[in-house]
Amino acid sequence: MWRSVVAAFLGVLAAAVPSQTVPAVRQFDVLQTQLRQARARKDWPASLLAAQKLQAFLNDDPDALLEVARAEIRVGNTAAAFDELREYVAMGQATDLPRAATEFEGLARDERFRSIAAGMKANEIPISGTTTAFTLHDTALLAEDIDYDARTKRFYITSVREKEIVSHDAAGGESTFARSPDGWPMVAVKVDSVRGVLWATEAAMQGLRFAPKAAWGKSALLCYRLKDGILLRRIDGPPSSDLGDMLLTKRGEPIVSDGDGGGVYRISSAGSALVRIDAGDFISPQTPAAYPDARHIFVPDYVRGIGVLDIETKKVRWLSGGGRFALEGIDGMYFERERLIAVQNGTSPERVVAFTLNPSRTRIVAERIIARSAATLDPTHAVAIGGFLYYISNSGWSVVDAHGNLNAGAALTLPRVMRYRL
Repeated sequence: MWRSVVAAFLGVLAAAVPSQTVPAVRQFDVLQTQLRQARARKDWPASLLAAQKLQAFLNDDPDALLEVARAEIRVGNTAAAFDELREYVAMGQATDLPRAATEFEGLARDERFRSIAAGMKANEIPISGTTTAFTLHDTALLAEDIDYDARTKRFYITSVREKEIVSHDAAGGESTFARSPDGWPMVAVKVDSVRGVLWATEAAMQGLRFAPKAAWGKSALLCYRLKDGILLRRIDGPPSSDLGDMLLTKRGEPIVSDGDGGGVYRISSAGSALVRIDAGDFISPQTPAAYPDARHIFVPDYVRGIGVLDIETKKVRWLSGGGRFALEGIDGMYFERERLIAVQNGTSPERVVAFTLNPSRTRIVAERIIARSAATLDPTHAVAIGGFLYYISNSGWSVVDAHGNLNAGAALTLPRVMRYRL
């Protein structure tokens, strides 16, 4: 869902602006302009400084490393550029460097490039310790989110293209649980079996042809009765928002994130509106994950990495990857047994990975790749059930463009739900 976001964000930040006064979304716009201007006037020392500030602002995002490497080449420091590229490879990333930027074209003739190229090739070797749990019946779904009702043993999957929530039972039966009340793409879904309700979001995403242009930028939080799909409540999202991801707390309270506007929201005490619970530190927040206490939540930012948000103070601390782990490009994320299970469709290559936290939950100390570079990966979200992870694969997003049009020569195939023992 956020592949187009990646293309817009890579390599375009510069000097930082104090986050306590300017929202991160605005900082991002300003920094983009500043770096572009430094390059346009060929002020290479300024572009290097800008790229280094980019790296700090994005919490050592792998793509920011490439920006620093490009700038190092421009100032004649190829040794430092190779150091950045080695760190990029150590994070499990791979890309066609000469195609990524003209600055890298000359590196291929350098002896030091051989190990870089070999490392990237190794990072693209497919990994898949998973099996197919079931295959959905409709190629046109563009499957997005998934959850499970343990009482009825049913999975619920949202469809962006068909604008519905699909129910899949243990016998393989499939039916429409509910349709979008406004005819917009259905995005997030969470089941509350205890209270007998299902929460979902609908969003008329900017530029996506699956909603009328007049509705673009509108979204809503929906509450359905679980036993029959009757719509009980509808709460409008903020203006120009994309409520695309959700966490359901133990108390049954939905927390939703706005991937376009940068906000994280929950229902007001009156239950009639959404209240923002962050202070603007996020650019593109995705699926929040539960924290062991009731005061914090993990929030993956598609660009900045993984933040821990204090709901009471609105302060954010960013998890450290220590220069070893790629923490960007996370769409779905879930906290299980002191690990963060992440569905990363914004990394290169795409992957599903389990990150192990240190005891104080301040940094990532290890990772295990669950799936990577598989022919049918194309993942979006997941759900953990009884020691197993079920994640959407072959969602269909990789064969459509930013507007939802099918890519030339591509064909939609049946989405799958994969199963992995945690």
